[in-house]
Amino acid sequence: MEQGNTQQNQQEEVVAVRKNGDGDIVDLKLTSGKVVDYKTAQSMVKNNEIQNLNVFKGRDNEEHLRSNADGRKDNNLDNLPNF
Repeated sequence: MEQGNTQQNQQEEVVAVRKNGDGDIVDLKLTSGKVVDYKTAQSMVKNNEIQNLNVFKGRDNEEHLRSNADGRKDNNLDNLPNF
């Protein structure tokens, strides 16, 4: 088994989100069923543990998560099912 494929197989994907009363995403549910908070998810993305997301610095100078641009709207974080 090649080393490069192993990491790809271990990457999670976000399948659902939990939002607070303001509509901000506070928790993310991963393919493994694991639930992580927003800050943990940011760290996991930086460590290549979650695929199809990236961390960017917003106008507020804070770091935020967003889906990788792929032309689809159905897999954007805000459009994922709630849990």
